Amino acid sequence: MTEPGASPDDPWVKVEYAYSDNSLDPDDEDSDYHQESYKESYKDRRRRAHTQAEQKRRDAIKRGYDDLQTIVPTCQQQDFSIGSQKLSKAIVLQKTIDYIQFLHKEKKKQEEEVSMLRKDVTALKIMKVNYEQIVKAHQDNPHEGEDQVSDQVKFNVFQGIMDSLFQSFNASISVASFQELSACVFSWIEEHCKPQTLREIVIGVLHQLKNQLY
Repeated sequence: MTEPGASPDDPWVKVEYAYSDNSLDPDDEDSDYHQESYKESYKDRRRRAHTQAEQKRRDAIKRGYDDLQTIVPTCQQQDFSIGSQKLSKAIVLQKTIDYIQFLHKEKKKQEEEVSMLRKDVTALKIMKVNYEQIVKAHQDNPHEGEDQVSDQVKFNVFQGIMDSLFQSFNASISVASFQELSACVFSWIEEHCKPQTLREIVIGVLHQLKNQLY
């Protein structure tokens, strides 16, 4: 504040006015400069961090596609349609999908094969038990079965079955050509070798031999 009686033209009064006015703070210009520099530095850091993160993401994707091309066999095979050009991402993905579908089919096929093998193992175990029981029964009764059917009777049964089958075979087969012979054979098997038909033939032959023996 100006002292009473002081003249406005006094140099000290002008200096006092200059420092007493808040709008003329000598530090304002430097303060704005530092604040602006800080803002620009913060923006630069954010931009740099974003750029680095984006680059890492792209590098990860590129490594993923490179790994797929290494793992998937079809990606390593030469595709003459594109020559020596590098495989595009779309082609890599499609080949990967096709390979995964192929693996699923192979897995299903192997599971079916394993299931069939397990059934075969179960059947073999049952046969093993049956044969062991037969062997044990024969060891316990060594004289059992001495009055079994003779080989001649067995041959007569076999001859009767074959004669019956040959009659239908001879009536159904044509030998004009090999193709016609093959077709007739398959047709004859489907028609005359059905389980029910064979069963009836065997029963008929056994009844016939029984009447001859007794």
